[in-house]
Amino acid sequence: MKITIICIIVILVITIKTKEDIEILREGGRRLALILQEVAKAVKPGVSTDTLNDIAEKMAIDNGDKPAFLNYRPRGAKRAYPASLCVSVNDEIVHGIPNENPIILKDGDIVSLDMGLTHKGLITDSAITVPVGKIDAATQKLLDTTKEALNAGIKVVKAGKHVGDIGFAVERVAKAAGFGVVEDLCGHGVGYEVHEDPYIPNYGEKGRGDILKAGMVIAIEPMLNEGGKDITLADDDWTYKTADGKKSAHFEHTIVITSKGAEILTKI
Repeated sequence: MKITIICIIVILVITIKTKEDIEILREGGRRLALILQEVAKAVKPGVSTDTLNDIAEKMAIDNGDKPAFLNYRPRGAKRAYPASLCVSVNDEIVHGIPNENPIILKDGDIVSLDMGLTHKGLITDSAITVPVGKIDAATQKLLDTTKEALNAGIKVVKAGKHVGDIGFAVERVAKAAGFGVVEDLCGHGVGYEVHEDPYIPNYGEKGRGDILKAGMVIAIEPMLNEGGKDITLADDDWTYKTADGKKSAHFEHTIVITSKGAEILTKI
């Protein structure tokens, strides 16, 4: 889940996590990756979005953890988020609500699965976008490019770099492929809270923005659109959609910054 720059103001101090914190986050991230992997296996034509939410919620609770997004209400939000998993279909960019007016997935759709997990009091955040059945080549390119943009953003991370270096790397990959970069939504610090400073835009200039420090834990999450960058908020007050109705993809990892680079925490 990402910070909405235009709607949510988060006033938090940038935090440095301890070695003990990082060990907990590493285990929590592994558990979250396993949940998303299992949910992705359930994505197929005819499946309802609320079924996907149920799978994610049950796995988290059965393992003694908590879904971090369930009943989460950030500053600026009109109501708490009512589900454990964000499920965003096709032109829905992020924060799709799976258990209110559930969507039945159909062949050719794409679906973003975004979840936060609280393990021993610390939070990790991750997202993947997966195809439903068979998708066309243009849609596959959108998914591949968004994942590539995430990897490019992670690759430039190390202590001493700047937030702008991440955004520059993400934006360069997206624009080279001809996709719109969502600018009004962004990544963020994470760990003690769902959203912490700094915010991590998916565009930027090298050498600009907050300095990255060893021990910082951040969520990097490119959101790329087939069409333009403009977005709109649905009547449910949570779901952001592309303004032109074209598809959007979203990938996210929680990482810890080190002196040598970045360690991905949300992987198996």
